[in-house]
Amino acid sequence: MALGSRSLISSPPRTHPNSAMSLSFNPLSRRPRRRRLVMAVRGAAGAGKSVFAASLADAGLGRLCFFDTERKARLLPGADGTTFDALEIEQPQELPAFIDWALGPEGQAQGYGCYALDSWAMYFGRQHRALLEAVRARTSDPTEQPTAEELQADQLVLQEVLRRLCVDSGACVVITDQIAAKGKEDREENELGRVLPMTASGLEYFVDVMVELFVRVEGFETVRVARVVKSNVPELPVGAEIEQPTFADFLNRLGAGPQPAALPADEASQPAAEPDALGPTLADLRETATVYGLDAAQLRVAARHYCGTSDLDRLAPDQIENLLDRMHARYAPSTGDGASAQPEDVAAEVSTTVEKPKKRRRAA
Repeated sequence: MALGSRSLISSPPRTHPNSAMSLSFNPLSRRPRRRRLVMAVRGAAGAGKSVFAASLADAGLGRLCFFDTERKARLLPGADGTTFDALEIEQPQELPAFIDWALGPEGQAQGYGCYALDSWAMYFGRQHRALLEAVRARTSDPTEQPTAEELQADQLVLQEVLRRLCVDSGACVVITDQIAAKGKEDREENELGRVLPMTASGLEYFVDVMVELFVRVEGFETVRVARVVKSNVPELPVGAEIEQPTFADFLNRLGAGPQPAALPADEASQPAAEPDALGPTLADLRETATVYGLDAAQLRVAARHYCGTSDLDRLAPDQIENLLDRMHARYAPSTGDGASAQPEDVAAEVSTTVEKPKKRRRAA
């Protein structure tokens, strides 16, 4: 026992094989020192996903490297190298090599400071189809599906593309993806940030913010809108909307504190409620929310959760009344004994400004 103890004492301390590497740099130098945002942009055809991804070139981040799996970047102004470099991916298996080149010394010599992948759905779909064809050729069954182990192995390979872009690059990244046409999105459970994976690979786990792009008609004009559906960024809460968005709009909000989405500026131009209209109006809902300190993003999240739609303009009078009832029950000052009351100044403002709208009876 003594000999064993002596051998333990006399033996040199064990070191990790790579411990010498730790002496070549200061670990504290790895503190994040730059504003960096990784985004996924989803939307139906024509929503402006590619245009948004190309807006990285105007965000002051360095030259944009645009990986084009759909071979449509030729339609974007400046994609020929005058503003940014759009690289056409002819075969899906080429994409990892293109990314390695862009992140390597040759790509850095081009001055690349940000990256875009348009689109993930095209790359993932073609690669996943190759797996299906291989499985069905092996089993001679045209309906055969990959096993869970095969799917997991396939995802590990495909996710390497996301890891290289979103993690290893250390740069701002935009990845576009596709969703179903308008009208089918209600089947997806996006409320409160619970987003279903758009593909079997789970793109949302690699990004900081996921937004949905859509086109909204305002009067006689169409406006592109980006709505946040998943977020790890406090300044970009779920439900926040930005009209005619660019990447710089989102990047500029980082570090600026919580940014509640502004209510539409043209509320005054909205037509007044008809005298015989039933129930409270959207203006009543917005006015009450303002008094209670709620912003437009919180209204959209509540509307999506309780009414099945985040488009406030589509709310029916009974849905508006339902939201008002919930709002009053949650935020109105309590008069019951033993209940916690709000501060006197806020309670006075609420009691004098907010009155629960009553249903207007239709004229006989």
